Amino acid sequence: MDTDRAKQAIRERVWELLERERAVPPGVHGRIPAFFGAEIAADRLAGLPIWRAARVVKAVPDKAQLPVRARALAEGKLVYMAVPKLADALPFYLLDPAALPVPPSEAASSKIAAKVARKIGVDEMRPVDLIVCGSVAVNHRGVRLGKGAGYSDIEVALLQEAGLIGPNTTIVTTVHPLQVVDDELPETKHDFSVDLIVTPHETIKCGPARRPNGLYWDSLSQEKIQAIPVLASRRRR
Repeated sequence: MDTDRAKQAIRERVWELLERERAVPPGVHGRIPAFFGAEIAADRLAGLPIWRAARVVKAVPDKAQLPVRARALAEGKLVYMAVPKLADALPFYLLDPAALPVPPSEAASSKIAAKVARKIGVDEMRPVDLIVCGSVAVNHRGVRLGKGAGYSDIEVALLQEAGLIGPNTTIVTTVHPLQVVDDELPETKHDFSVDLIVTPHETIKCGPARRPNGLYWDSLSQEKIQAIPVLASRRRR
């Protein structure tokens, strides 16, 4: 079985398990699961020293991490949230708690952010203290599987190339306990791993996260490059 098929088989198993155990709303297949207990996981994350020290947070737009984004904004942290599918030449939303026209709980929604937040490019971003990503599955070594589209890997690679993240940037994922697996998950050279896993019940330290040096163009299809403006523009240089 090739790597992509092996990854997908694990995703399907976890999605089915989450639905069977009623740990998620219906319809999570193909998505980062919006798990029950996400608010409690966000509370647990907010109690950690790395969270309290963070001033700039980069977060995915998935619903599972909505409580984390709302908590960050409510606590005065600057939040960068990826435009869904990176489908804009300026691929990140700038959520500045000092300039929000709506409450943090609303601004943290990807739909509301699209209306109230300014889009920016990597060149306008400040160094990131904490990255919050979503996962379908993650193991105790910090190897994670997203939903398979590869957007989070591209986001991290862009920040890495721009010098906005480094060894001291913590990467964390918030998940349901059923998403933490014992499997040796398949990895490819463009995948990043996480330093910490936070569930509603525990915090799991995974050791130093694996960070690619930047974009690996040979891992990107021409279709993917053309669909993401920031990649298409770089490719033309």
